[in-house]
This record gives sequence, structure tokens and C-alpha cells, in this order.
Amino acid sequence: MAAYDVIILGAGAMGSAAAYHLSKADQRVLLLEQFDLTHERGSSNDHTRIIRYSYSKPEYIRLMQTAYPMWFALEDISGEKLYTKTGGIDFGKSDEPRFRDTLHSLQAMNIPHDVLSPSEAQQRFPLFRFDDDMQVVYQADYGILAASKCNETHRRLAEQHGATILANTPVISIKPLPDGVEIKTPDAIHSAARVVITAGAWTNDLLEQVGITLPLTPLRVQLAYFEPENLADYAAPDFPVFISHLPEHAMYGIPSYAGSGLKVAFHGGEPAKHVSEINYAPDDARIEAIRRFSRRHLPGADAPLKFTRICLYTMTPDEDFIMDIHPEYPQIVFASPCSGHGFKFSTLFGSILTDLALTGSTAYDISLFRMNRFEMA
Repeated sequence: MAAYDVIILGAGAMGSAAAYHLSKADQRVLLLEQFDLTHERGSSNDHTRIIRYSYSKPEYIRLMQTAYPMWFALEDISGEKLYTKTGGIDFGKSDEPRFRDTLHSLQAMNIPHDVLSPSEAQQRFPLFRFDDDMQVVYQADYGILAASKCNETHRRLAEQHGATILANTPVISIKPLPDGVEIKTPDAIHSAARVVITAGAWTNDLLEQVGITLPLTPLRVQLAYFEPENLADYAAPDFPVFISHLPEHAMYGIPSYAGSGLKVAFHGGEPAKHVSEINYAPDDARIEAIRRFSRRHLPGADAPLKFTRICLYTMTPDEDFIMDIHPEYPQIVFASPCSGHGFKFSTLFGSILTDLALTGSTAYDISLFRMNRFEMA
């Protein structure tokens, strides 16, 4: 008999959520993390992440219609405040494809929203500056998730349901067995009926051992946190999340939360062939590029830098997620809900990964995320 029912590799947002949902389903769960549980070398730990309905594809909106209530339920179960409603704005030229598709998707899915002219938006959001040829879309349910607290909450609840969590425990090898899988670490060999791989930018290092290489590219993304003179004006819940859809760059911003400072960053960054090549040192040129955006559209945010850090995106060619079952070894499930927009789905995806691991299917439509779309391209 295997020592565990399910072993999860990677304790970021997705792995922590999967540990909670699997252990809640009475599975004997082992969650392995190669670094410290709160490390900042990956994609999941930080003050905040965006949560929103505003998406260019209706498939994501449908999933968010389930994810929002699941976050509220997690707050009730845990007693933790995880979601702060701020409202949010998307802005850009009306003919920019992603901006146009976002508006169309909101309309098609009947998500309440306001379409504003630049002057109307200027009146409602006086700290912003919008070009005359722009359009602005406001959606009230935009908000922020307390990212690191969300991860910690999933793990704490998982442990309450009996999960074992081992940090600083890298995986040396994965060996499929006729009736399960064997995971070797520096200190032990663990066996389980199933394995769930949620390793972010390190996903291919693990999957290549079982014959799969996904088209994943690590990106080095610089985050900048600014401290305007009147920081309270830029703080949650009163200051909105924003996403710009501009031809020259896509930017986003998150209000200050618990004194974090106003967060502004590019959606994207410099690619690396392998995560080991990522340089975590600050890039002054990148920070200056962020400042140029602020001077044009958010002049009060061109302020002293409070701090900066590097976050990883793990990009697919189409920016959609990957979530699937190994075609040869059905006991191996993997997910890369990535490309810089996955966190908001994590508690839902933990449930979906539980479905895939235990039954091989899910009631949710994840056809957009199957890996064979790349084989057919």
C-alpha cells in the first residue's frame, strides 16, 4: 500500500489549493516544496494579486463565476480576510484587440460594467490621465487577493485535514509504477497512488522525466512599489485596480494594501531559456520605463520607490493555461495555470485538480487548457 494517496509537487498557489481540496476529500496528501514555503523566487508569494471578471475570453469569465464564491467560502471557513473589493478599470483604444474582446466578453456574459469616455472616466477617477482617443471600462467586482495569506490559508486548512507539508525538499526523480508513482527526494523515497505537478517555472524539469516537454517560457517580471506623498489616495479599497491595453505596452496596477505601496508593472518581461538563468537583481531601466507610464497616465504615482522585486511568469505561446493528465501515465496530473494571470483561479483549480487526480475528469470546461492544442498547432 502506498504511503500517500496523492503527492503534490510545488507549494505555490495551485499546489497549496490542491493540497487543501484533496485533503478535504479524505485523501492522504503529501505536499513537497523545493524552497521555503514563503520564498519569492517563483510566482505566488506577494502582498496581492488581482481578481476580476474582465477577460477577453468568455471561458475565463465562466470559471470566475465559480471562483469568486469559492474565495468567499474559503474566507468563511478560515476566518481570514482574503478578498478586498476595489473596483477596476481597463483602458485603451477601442480598436485594440484585447481591449475590444474584453468589452465584448463582459457584454456577452452579462457582467455589469460601465463604458466611459475619457472625460467621464477623468471625473470618476481624477488621479488618472486618459488620452482623448481612449475608452474606459469600469467593473465593480474587481479586487485584490492577499496572495501570500491565500496560500498560507490553503496550507493551514490542508494540515488541519491531515496533509503533510515538507518545505526545502526538492524532487530528485519521478518514477511511474504500475499502481502509482515513486518520488525520490534527498532524504527519502515517497510513494503514492497519484501525483499532481504544480511546479510553475520548474514544471518541465519534472515532466521531462516522464516524457513530456511543454512550451513554457520563464519571464523575468519586475514589480515596482511606489510611495506617493498621499499614499492613502492610492490605497485599497478606494483606489481601483487598473489594466492598460496600449499598443506600446500592457501595464497593470494594484492599490496599496496594508502599506505595501502602489504596485505598477508591465504584463510581461524578459524571457529566459531556463528558470536557472533568471536574474533577480533590480533593473533600473525597467523601473524607469514603469515611471514613464506613470508620468503619462498616473502622474501622482511617479513617486519614490518603496521597494522592487522580481516575479516569474511561466508563459505559454497563447497565454492560456495548461491543465491535463499524462496520456501514458494517468496517475500523473499536471497544471501550469500561468502566463501571469492564474492566481485568481487557484482555489477553483485546486478543486479541478482534485477531480482530475481522483476521477480522471471534471465537470468544468477546461478544454481550452489541454496540452494537445500545441501538438496540433
